[in-house]
Amino acid sequence: MKELYKIHAEMCKVFSNPTRLEILNLLRDKEMSVTELIEKTKLSQANISQHLSIMKSKWIVISDRKGKNIYYRLTNPKIIKAFDIIKEVLSERLSGRMFLK
Repeated sequence: MKELYKIHAEMCKVFSNPTRLEILNLLRDKEMSVTELIEKTKLSQANISQHLSIMKSKWIVISDRKGKNIYYRLTNPKIIKAFDIIKEVLSERLSGRMFLK
């Protein structure tokens, strides 16, 4: 069980960065090329590539080369479910519907 907690913690570290969360959200419905991700995020290729490398090392995304382009997609659609649940909880908190004691 401790190994599961260790892997879980490592995966959660990936989600502790706003840029990686943005990339995750962009990949929710389709695979995208690095070029498309650069256009959507307005970040440099080096920056995007660094984040994708981290996400790939933790098995959040996988890549496929198609010609000159590399396309990324999520390894498992359940990742988006977890993302959406956390986002929903935070939205409720920000809107005042959830009170912290």
